[in-house]
Parts: sequence; C-alpha cells; structure tokens
Amino acid sequence: MTEVAESAPASGSALLVKKHALEGEAYVIRKIIKIDAAKCNSCGECVTACHEGAIGMDNGKAVLLRDDYCDGLGDCLPACPTGAITFEEREALAYDEVAVLSNLKSKTFKELSRDYLKHLKTPSLSSKKRNRLDRERKSCLGQWPVQIRLVSAHAAFFKDADLLVAADCCAYAYGDFHNEFMPGRVVLIGCPKLDAVCYTEKIAEILAQNDVRSVTVARMSVPCCGGIEQAVKNAISSSRKAVPCVVRVISPQGMLAPETPSHMNPDEHDVHAVCK
Repeated sequence: MTEVAESAPASGSALLVKKHALEGEAYVIRKIIKIDAAKCNSCGECVTACHEGAIGMDNGKAVLLRDDYCDGLGDCLPACPTGAITFEEREALAYDEVAVLSNLKSKTFKELSRDYLKHLKTPSLSSKKRNRLDRERKSCLGQWPVQIRLVSAHAAFFKDADLLVAADCCAYAYGDFHNEFMPGRVVLIGCPKLDAVCYTEKIAEILAQNDVRSVTVARMSVPCCGGIEQAVKNAISSSRKAVPCVVRVISPQGMLAPETPSHMNPDEHDVHAVCK
C-alpha cells in the first residue's frame, strides 16, 4: 500500500487529506455517519431519509451498508428520533456517486428495500412510524350502504358482483380485514343476534334480482354467528341459483381458519331460515 499526503484546500480547512491506493480504491479521511446500535430503536426513519441507499436494516438495527454510499451530508441525522446517528471523521472510501446510482438500480438494492418493507411490519416499529402508516392506509369499501337491512336489492352495484356477507364483529377481530376480504367485493354486514330482521329473505332477493358471481361469508367462531352463515345458505337455496359460496371463520383472537367451501344444491331448498 502506498500513501500520499496532500495539503488542505485553499479554503482554509486544516484537514490533512490522505489517499491510499488499495486494490484500486481511494481512501480518504472524511466526515461520515456513525450509527450507535445501542441507541437505535429500529424505527427505520433513517433508511427512507437516506437518498443514496447507504443505510439498511440488519437484525432490526440500522447499519451503514457501505462507506462509499454515504455522501456525508447527513440527511439521516434529523430523521433519527433517538440521536443514534452522528458524524465522525475517519478513514473511509470516498463517496462514489456512480456506485450509488448503480446500486439504486440493482437487484441487491431492491432486495434490501423489500427487507426494509418487511421490517416496517414488525412489532419493533416505532409508534411514530406506525401512526403515519395507519393514516396512509386506504379503505377498500366500494359501496354504501353496507348494512344488510339497509341495502336495496335493486342497487346497481350488485350487478355481476362478488358478495362478502360478514358478521360486523369480524372487522374488529381480524386486523387486516380490509385487505384480506374486501377488495373487489360488495360488502354486506349484520349481526344475526342483534338485528331483528330476516337476512335470508333480503339476501335471497338480492340473489334473485342480480347475477351474483360468488358469495363469501365471514363470521366469528362464536355460536351466535352461525346465524349469518345459515341465512346465506338458505338464501342461496331459496334463489334456486348455483352460486359458489365460501365460509371464512375468525376467532375472537383474530385467527383465521382455513377456507371452507359450501356446496349448495339449488334443488335442495332449506326452509329453516334464520329469522327473528
């Protein structure tokens, strides 16, 4: 290894710049970020603040991926809520803009970005980041009203629709209810224990008046929720249509049971409708 010393620029900086020839790469004494793992709270704010892709997550902690990706400007410093990131002056690879641009386009960077997105879903995420993500989540509801007793069987949104008939408690028990169940479906909700209506008659009317493509039933595992499942089955039988039906059962702890197909024969009419 050879070493060359150069005087500081005429700007007055007293820093003595040292350049090394080591495997064709230039090392200099320069300002670069330093991350204190003990202070890092795993929030990941610095990852998004760094436009050069110099910071990533490793085992839930922020790390400097490569010296030559860090430009030393410190956009990440104010983003860190715990003060885990500071500057230091040390021997490091010079900032390499060409390498940064190449990395940002590379498969490796995309994989790191995907790992970071996975990290955002972990319990270690800061409340600040979690609250921001919660605000950004979009509703998957595509029509109104949603109450079974309030919808009109002649509503235009029932044409060629995939129905979701859900016990209203499901949306509270299952955390990802919107994304898991609602996209692309017309949503109908009700409580068979509290609503003094006959769901079978309304749902049967909807099926009779429209070419519904499928029905998904979302219900809780508690006994009283059996009424909404039975009402849908009775409605399909009453409609005399072979409508595919799937039942999804959610526990009070938010666990989703395996999908259960319900094979309804329109010629087997079940007169035991669940009505109050």
